[in-house]
Amino acid sequence: MKIRSTTIISVRHRGEVVVAGDGQVTMGDTVVKHAARKVRRLYNGTVITGFAGATADAFTLFDKLEKKLDQYKGNLLRSAVELAKDWRTDKMLRRLEALLIAVDRETSLLLSGNGDVIEPDDGILAIGSGGPYARASALSLVEHSELDAEAICRASMQVAASICVYTNQEITLEKL
Repeated sequence: MKIRSTTIISVRHRGEVVVAGDGQVTMGDTVVKHAARKVRRLYNGTVITGFAGATADAFTLFDKLEKKLDQYKGNLLRSAVELAKDWRTDKMLRRLEALLIAVDRETSLLLSGNGDVIEPDDGILAIGSGGPYARASALSLVEHSELDAEAICRASMQVAASICVYTNQEITLEKL
């Protein structure tokens, strides 16, 4: 699924996990909002999520994930797998157009409506149109700098914002 219209990145590095996202909302080729919050905390602040895609769809998925987290007592992996099953098989959910990143202290996951629940080997996830730029930047910075996870996310978001027209520099960042 190709989502054009944002950048969300998660970096797990040196005992921290950070999720960052830009604030730009576009409709076609017009910017309609500069400071949207696409990164938020769930389950009493222990899970951080970020979305790329249709806003209403993302809020539906946040709500569904929160309910799964409640049902499975905060177990992110189990909750994500159950959400992905529902997302893929439910007639209404199947039409949702969004991608999610969800992290807790131990796990980083990418969720899609295709039933994907992907945990990265390198601790870095990125989605949205600026995702590939942010991910490439983060990979390089993890390997070749002494920066912490937050600084890597910020620098990677700046790279994405300088390249991707659907990404701006109004960054929301959450850290565990």
